[in-house]
Amino acid sequence: MIRKNDAILSTLSVYVIELALKLSPLPVSVQRKALTDAEAVYQQVRKCLERGQPHLLELSCEKVEDKKVTVLVSEIVAVQLYEKTAATGGSKRPGFSFET
Repeated sequence: MIRKNDAILSTLSVYVIELALKLSPLPVSVQRKALTDAEAVYQQVRKCLERGQPHLLELSCEKVEDKKVTVLVSEIVAVQLYEKTAATGGSKRPGFSFET
């Protein structure tokens, strides 16, 4: 029974790619259902940060096709990828933690 529940809960997880912006207390984030898709977006943002090109980065919502956000690459301070699950009622703590 537990394994069946674990399988169901794993399908309810999404992956969040979160951008921290200069002088902004709130991050900009997009979600992807598949880890491979989330990693692709994460790598896309990293490459833009390394190169400084393009100047603008457009990210879209996977769920709502017309929902988009464009950010100025030079204003991105950090990018992180983490899993958000329905099982915990929220998400794994983003960032790095020394707690176990």
